[in-house]
Amino acid sequence: MPAYDFNHWTPLGVTINSSYTGVTLGRIGDATSPGCLCEGWGVSGSGASGYANEASGTAGLTLSSFATDDVGAGPGTFATSVVTLDGSTLTVTQHYAAAAAAPGALFANSVTIKNTGAVAVTDVRYVRVMDWDIPPTEFREFVTIKGTATTTQLELSHNDGFESGDPLAFSDEIFPGGTTDVDFEDVGPADHGAYFKFLFGDLEPGESQEFTIFYGGANNEAAALAALGAVGVELFSLGQSTNADGGPANDAHTFIFGFKGVGGEIIVPPPRVPEGGTTLVLLGSVMGGLMMARRRFAVKA
Repeated sequence: MPAYDFNHWTPLGVTINSSYTGVTLGRIGDATSPGCLCEGWGVSGSGASGYANEASGTAGLTLSSFATDDVGAGPGTFATSVVTLDGSTLTVTQHYAAAAAAPGALFANSVTIKNTGAVAVTDVRYVRVMDWDIPPTEFREFVTIKGTATTTQLELSHNDGFESGDPLAFSDEIFPGGTTDVDFEDVGPADHGAYFKFLFGDLEPGESQEFTIFYGGANNEAAALAALGAVGVELFSLGQSTNADGGPANDAHTFIFGFKGVGGEIIVPPPRVPEGGTTLVLLGSVMGGLMMARRRFAVKA
C-alpha cells in the first residue's frame, strides 16, 4: 500500500507530497511543481465564483473544515476539506486517499458539490487545471487528453495548464493550438498542461453533484492505461517527457490526471477478470513500479 504524507498546510488548502512505496521510489520524481505550483480548482453557481491555486492565489472561498490522520508522527492516509463558495449556499467537499482499485498507481479526490440552501443554485460549474512538468525534460512535455466526445458534462477542455481555476473567467488553449474541446494525443513538446471545466446545471435545495478525480504515475503508457482501466475513467490527460529522438517517451514514466462520474463513458477497457476471478491487472511493473515519489499537488482546500 502506498503511504501518503500530507503537509504544508495553507489557509485554504494543502500541498500533498505523496510518497509511494516500491522499487522505483525516488526515481519518477515530481511532475507538476517545477517552474510553478500551477494546479488548482474552482467552483461557481448563480453568478458567484471562487477558485484556489497555489500559483495564482485564492478568492471567493471560505474554509469550513479540514481533517487528516497525519499528526506528524508518520504518513497520513487521507485528507478531507470542506469549503463554502462566498455569496452562495454551495459547499465543496474534497476527500483525498488511495484509489482502492489501483492503490499503487493512483490516488483519488472524491468531490461533492452540495446546495445547502433553500433555493436552487443555477449553472453550477467546476474547473480543474494543472500544468504538466515531466522530468527529466521539464517544460518540454507531451500531453494527451481523451474522452471529450463522450463526457456530457464537460463544457470546455484544452491544454493550457496556466489558466485560472475561476469557472467564470475567460479560458483558452496555449501553444500548440488545436486542443480545444477535442481529443488529442502526444501534443508537444511544449510547456503546457490540461484544463477541464464541467457544467453540472442547477442544484436544487439539498441536492449534490458527486464525481472523482484521479492522480498518479506509471512506469510507461501501457501501465498508466491499465491503472485508468482499473478505476473506470471517463476522461483523462497523460503527461510524458521528451525522448532522445524528440518524441513522446511512451515507454518511460507517464503521469495521470483523470475523471469519473462526469457524465461520460468508460473509455479505457477495464482489466480482464478470468473465470477464476483473479484480476490480471496492476501486476508486475504496475503494482511494483507505478510509484510516484515526492509527488506534489497544489491541492487547494
